[in-house]
This record gives sequence, C-alpha cells and structure tokens, in this order.
Amino acid sequence: MARMQRLLMNLFDGWFQMHRRFPKALLDDMTHAIAQGEREHRGEICFALESRLSLDAVWRGMDAHHRARQVFAQLHVWDTEHNSGVLFYLLMAEHRVVIIADRGIAKAVTQAEWDAVRDHMLAHFSRGEWRQGCMEGIAEAHGLLKRHFPGNDKAKPDELPDRPVLL
Repeated sequence: MARMQRLLMNLFDGWFQMHRRFPKALLDDMTHAIAQGEREHRGEICFALESRLSLDAVWRGMDAHHRARQVFAQLHVWDTEHNSGVLFYLLMAEHRVVIIADRGIAKAVTQAEWDAVRDHMLAHFSRGEWRQGCMEGIAEAHGLLKRHFPGNDKAKPDELPDRPVLL
C-alpha cells in the first residue's frame, strides 16, 4: 500500500469506526469467549484494537506487522510462564489483522494456521460482520490451542487480560 494512501487512511479513518464496530456488548462477549476458551488449553489470548497509527509513525514506515510486534511487547504477551501468549492485533484504519504467537505456541501451531484464522476474520470484516469475525476468530484460535497446546487438569493462572485492549 502506498505511503500517501496509508497516511490518508490513518488520518480520516479508524477512531469513530472502532467505537461503532466494537460496542461494549461485543467487547463483553469477546471477553467471555476468551476466558471460557482458555480453560481448555495452556494458551493465553490477548486481543488489541487500535483505531489508527500516528501520521508520524506511518511516515516513518511503520506498518501493522511492526506495530503488532510493539504491542506484543508492550502488553507483555511474551511474558507468560509457558511462552503461550497469542496476540490478535486489529488496525482499524488500514483494515489489517495480525496474529502473533509466542515461541512456545509457535513450536506447535504454524504461522499458516494463524494466517487462515486471520483470513477468515478479514472475510467477515469485509462484509461488515465484525461480531461474527471476532467471535469465530477467537473460537478458531481456541480450537488450534486445544489441539496443539492442550491443558492439563490443573487450574492455570490467567496471565493476560481477557478483555480486548483499546489502544
């Protein structure tokens, strides 16, 4: 995507869309879905929503993947006992979804599997189905984690926030 196009998208898009597309009821449902699913595996899902990047960041060449890596560190997704964090990062202005799995998860779940989850979410988003895209993405992630990173019978601590983080 050309820099000028990205600048315009980040200037005029994002903030008001985030609050319209992610009302409190959807954030509550996402929180519940993340918390419920985490009981069945050793993974920790963190969902971060960002309306737009600063114009300075776009001008310097920051893209959604670079920003997702920053958010991964900022939210301490890497700092779980079993390196079992997974970040869903949505950049509203550019219609980007990035899923980053920590090294413990990446040993078991391939990036291609995460890319398939992302693609399913983006397909829903392109049709304006924000709730469906998020809820199915969370469910698919739980399915992958349950299959590749199953839990044991012991209760595990909840190491990352279940509620989506608004940046």
